[in-house]
Amino acid sequence: MTARDTSSVGAPCWVDTWQPDPRAAKDFYGQLFGWSFDDPAPMPSGLDGDYYTARLHGQLVAGIGQAPPLSPPGWITHVRVAGLGESLARAERAGGRRLRPSDPGPDDRFAVLADPAGVPFSLRQAGQNDGVELANEPNSWAMSSLHTPDVGQAQAFYGAMFDWELKSLPDVPFSLWLRSGRVVAAVTATAGVEVPPHWSVNFAVGDADATAEHAVALGGGILMAPVDTPGFRSAVISDPQGGVVAVSATTG
Repeated sequence: MTARDTSSVGAPCWVDTWQPDPRAAKDFYGQLFGWSFDDPAPMPSGLDGDYYTARLHGQLVAGIGQAPPLSPPGWITHVRVAGLGESLARAERAGGRRLRPSDPGPDDRFAVLADPAGVPFSLRQAGQNDGVELANEPNSWAMSSLHTPDVGQAQAFYGAMFDWELKSLPDVPFSLWLRSGRVVAAVTATAGVEVPPHWSVNFAVGDADATAEHAVALGGGILMAPVDTPGFRSAVISDPQGGVVAVSATTG
């Protein structure tokens, strides 16, 4: 089992999906990844609906919550910050904008915002023991990756927000975000490609082909059939409500 630093400021610490029907999403992802779930809790920060915390081998791995009305389903990556108010103000100075809550109160634990390209992600308050407890193992979170048409703009924004630095890699179509010399995320340039900017969430699996087939059997779909990349075999799948995740199995 692999632990991940989810408490340090600037570290991606949590992933969750907000869905029109959280119970249906819970059934899909529970069967797909073998997750169990805690009893439903109220959505954080005063939002309406239920929130389910997912566990694998008894350890926290992700969450599923109620999407606001008319909001599309999707996965959100949360990054740890020292304080929501100051971080939101810094984000606005760097070209980002607040989404929800628009003005977090003293008891709020997170806030969703958009980067300058309009990509939503979340800030998560430091001091809470609510990050993932298991990562990089089959059926748990492996990596989040920013897909953006303007890598330079993203580098300026996320560097200002979290002190992330960009590291290019030879012979691969993506770069890595580093913080204090440690890999925290990835970034892929989408200029000239018909892919909307977004933060993708990738889960490690034991067999990408079998996971994609299982997703279809559960009512989901395959957006990118399994393909081989250096060290991995990966696929992109959709859940029955339209949420999208990537899955990757190591091959080396």
